[in-house]
Amino acid sequence: METVGTVVGAVPAPGLRERRKRLTRDALVRSSLELFAARGYEGTTVDDIAAAVHVSQRTFFRYFASKEEVAFYVPHLAESLVVDAVRGRPPGEPPLDVLRGALRESWDGINEVVEQVVPLELHLRVYRVIESTPALLAAHLRRSSELEERLARVIAGREGVDLDTDPRPRILVAAVCGVVRVAERSWSAGDADLAALRELMTAHLDQLGPVLAGPWNGTRPTAG
Repeated sequence: METVGTVVGAVPAPGLRERRKRLTRDALVRSSLELFAARGYEGTTVDDIAAAVHVSQRTFFRYFASKEEVAFYVPHLAESLVVDAVRGRPPGEPPLDVLRGALRESWDGINEVVEQVVPLELHLRVYRVIESTPALLAAHLRRSSELEERLARVIAGREGVDLDTDPRPRILVAAVCGVVRVAERSWSAGDADLAALRELMTAHLDQLGPVLAGPWNGTRPTAG
């Protein structure tokens, strides 16, 4: 007679089930990025990814809707950290300082989150794949636009301004994100590490002019 706790076919505890799902998801991400880096995005199929993890194509689609989604899984984690860091900045901090501080604050967290899923070196190689693959670059630009809108709404909410009538949140976010993109492209053209990218971004951000740097006082500037 079987005793309690040793029943054949017992359903695993939720914690164990979730851990197995996370391990499978992370394995799919790692294998996808390794294949993209080695063969290119267009040269990699969903079947290739599934075979590398020893799962079915159906299992892949339980976790990801497409190759594009898995390609941007790690950047999505990083973006979420930045948005959360912006929300968590001290009240009353000038908007430009909010974004600068959030980028600096989230940097170490981003590295940690990335390394929990894939080696940083692999993440950096796939960034270069994204930059050199038209379909991924287009998706990257679309996602960047969506992230800018999210950040602009957070800034507008912090400052108590109406995003539909006050352009400053979108202008500020576009300027900061533009600086980040310029730094990323300069960095990706060479062989520098992430520390060099951080220094480059900081130097570029420090060059933004004073018009957007000061407090906004919750009002829209009037025409001269």
